Amino acid sequence: MIKIHHKYNILGSDSRYFVVTGGRGSGKSYSLNSFLLLLTYEVGHIILFTRYTLTSAHISIIPEFIDKIETGNLHADFHINKDEIVNLKTGSKIIFRGIKTSSGTQTANLKSIANISTWVLDEAEELVDEDIFDKIDLSIRHQTKQNRVILILNPTTKEHFIYNKFFQSKGIDAGSNLINGDTSYIHTTYNDNLENLSESFLNQIELTKQNNPKKYQHVILGGWLDKAEGVVFTNWSFGEFNPDNLQTSFGQDFGFSIDPTTLIEVAIDKSKKKIYLFEHLYKPKLTTSEISQINKRVCGDRLIIADSAEPRLIAEMQNNGCNIKATEKGAGSISAGIALMQDYELIVEPNSTNIAKELNNYIYSDKKSGLVIDNFNHAIDAIRYNVFFNLSNPNQGSYFIY
Repeated sequence: MIKIHHKYNILGSDSRYFVVTGGRGSGKSYSLNSFLLLLTYEVGHIILFTRYTLTSAHISIIPEFIDKIETGNLHADFHINKDEIVNLKTGSKIIFRGIKTSSGTQTANLKSIANISTWVLDEAEELVDEDIFDKIDLSIRHQTKQNRVILILNPTTKEHFIYNKFFQSKGIDAGSNLINGDTSYIHTTYNDNLENLSESFLNQIELTKQNNPKKYQHVILGGWLDKAEGVVFTNWSFGEFNPDNLQTSFGQDFGFSIDPTTLIEVAIDKSKKKIYLFEHLYKPKLTTSEISQINKRVCGDRLIIADSAEPRLIAEMQNNGCNIKATEKGAGSISAGIALMQDYELIVEPNSTNIAKELNNYIYSDKKSGLVIDNFNHAIDAIRYNVFFNLSNPNQGSYFIY
């Protein structure tokens, strides 16, 4: 017999959105997967089950559903292949897909699947692009069935769009179990699932609670973080942009469709080992002409150190009157630039919120080898270009006195 914890009863509400959060051992995957199997006994459902990266559903996810089918002795009711589970009694089915593929995101392909009534985004914290979420969300519009968008996640930092979209903007406290407007919130912890947990697992939880309270709150209880674990920069704080007649110049990173183009003003106080930072631009979809106009208006004749991956773009902006120069790149330049930034205290102007967001979320992918993630780095890269140029080339001369 399939059993679902009573907190998941609100999955039967008429909400469109269901935000399901929890920590380790909370039983959220078991309850959600059980609900989805039961939903297939209603005629006319196509359930799209996604993860941001998913290559082998028959190895990673489908066995979890098979376990529920075996528990309920329901083998005769389902046909299962590598990426679908079909209820033979009703024709309703669960389709398993990844959002990211080797050639990029397949948002268009997912949107083209007809008559989806329920979209499940498992491990939703891995999707950081709100535009992708919105595009798939808007394609869930079955005319005769209740439309459901179910987000299942272990909470990450409060900078994530899910926190901003479903908690902060709606005034909902993290960890809530309630229905608010078109959204149902379900939060469970290991305390809701004690009967299914081993004594050794509970002992490990108790040790974590005693020895690492912060990890206990985040990983075990499913709390949202103000700052990501393993951040590269812990040496920063908010403060006034007060360069005190220091040389000031700029760093710039180029984006376009999704990634923002950034322009960060940098002032380096070598005697006090402080770097002052001011965010002037953080915006996608800008043309070369628009970037040039912003650069000239903000920077005047002061020097801009920019991403060298776009030499044609830099040449065009030079022709447009910008004092812009390509950064030096090469083996070890990223780690060298990061090391220089870590050696100073970073002072972030209080309204430079995108710099703060990146500093709170720019983490090591492998701290031992010094490898960092290629994400949350558009402002940081711009800063790094400038700092590396200035501190690695101390005799470059004065660029402009603030």
